[in-house]
Amino acid sequence: MAAREGGRAMEAAARTPSGPRAGRGVSRRTLLTSAVAGGGALALLAAGLRSDDRGLRGLRLMVPNTAGSGYDITARTLAEVLAETGAAPDVQVFNLPGAGGTVALARLFNEAGNGLLGLMMGLGTVGAAYADGSGQARPWLAAATPVARLVEEPEVVVVSADSPYAELSELLESWAAAPATMRVGGSSTPAGPDQLMLMRLADAVGVPRGRVDYVNYDGGELLPAIRRSEVAFAISGVGETLAQVQAGELRALAVTSGRPLPHYPAPTLRQQGLDLVFTNWRGLLAPPGVDARRREALRAAVEVARGSARWRRALERNGWTDAFATGQEFADFLRDQGERVDATLRGSGGALLG
Repeated sequence: MAAREGGRAMEAAARTPSGPRAGRGVSRRTLLTSAVAGGGALALLAAGLRSDDRGLRGLRLMVPNTAGSGYDITARTLAEVLAETGAAPDVQVFNLPGAGGTVALARLFNEAGNGLLGLMMGLGTVGAAYADGSGQARPWLAAATPVARLVEEPEVVVVSADSPYAELSELLESWAAAPATMRVGGSSTPAGPDQLMLMRLADAVGVPRGRVDYVNYDGGELLPAIRRSEVAFAISGVGETLAQVQAGELRALAVTSGRPLPHYPAPTLRQQGLDLVFTNWRGLLAPPGVDARRREALRAAVEVARGSARWRRALERNGWTDAFATGQEFADFLRDQGERVDATLRGSGGALLG
C-alpha cells in the first residue's frame, strides 16, 4: 500500500523548498555545562543569534503521520520539554503524512545540511522504507543523520468496550478458527510495529500469515475505528491507548512487555501463556549532511530534555521506557533494525505487504 501511494507524493515532497538552516553550534561539553549552570535552561549559541539569546531557536520537528499517532505524541511531548528546559524554546511540530512515512523521509532528504529540522521516527519508518517498492526510500533513510533513540514502548491488544471478547484466550480461539473473518486494525504501515507484532502473534497461535486481514489506519484514525467495531481487535501502542482504556472506551486484553506495566490495566502475553515479548521504539533523525557542531547542538538539547523531571513524568505517563542512545550506537541500531525488517519481508512471502 505504501508503495502504491508513494510515488507522486514522495516526488512532491522532495521538491518542497528547504526550510531555515541551522547556525553554528557549540561543543557538547559547553552545552551541558551551560545547562547545569543555568538550572536546566540550556544556552545554545547559533550563528546569527545574539549572545543573550537562549536555546536552540527555530527547531522544527516533523511527524511522518497524522495527529494522535505515537510519533505525534512523542514529538509534541519532546517539544514541550525542550521548551520548558530552555533547550529549544520555540519548537514547531508539524505533520507530513503520506506513504507510510516515506513522504517525510523525502522531505528530510531534501533538507540536506539543515541542523534545525528533526524527523520523529521509529520501527514503522524503517519498515516503510524497506517495504517501499520504488526503491527510493532506503537510500533516504541510510543518508539521514542519527540524532538519538529516545524511548521504547510495548504494544497492546485492544478491543472495543462492547466487544464480545473479555479475555485474550477467547479472542485468540475465535481468530485461530476463522482468521479471514476477523479484521485486525493497526496504525503502522506494512512491516511497521503493529503489523510485525500481529504476525508474530499469528505465528504463536497457528494462524497462517496469508490469512491475516490487517487494515492500516493512519495515526489517530485507529481509535475511532476500534470504538465503531470496524475491526475485531487492534494492535497499538501503550501511549496511544492508555487514556481510552482508563476511560472505559476501549478494553485492553494484553500488553507485549516482558513484565506488567504499573499504570496499564492489562496482563502480559507471557502471563496468559504466550511466550512472546515485543517492543517498539522511537527516535530522532536529522537531514543528511548536518555538520558535527550542529549534530552536537541537537544531541545536547535532547540530552537536556531527557534528563528533566518533566520527561521522566512523560515516560511514566505514557508507558515508555528510556532507551536513549546517540552517535554510533544509534547508527548501528538503525542498521540492525533495517536488516531485521528486510529479513522479515523476504521471509514473509509478501504477506506483510497487504
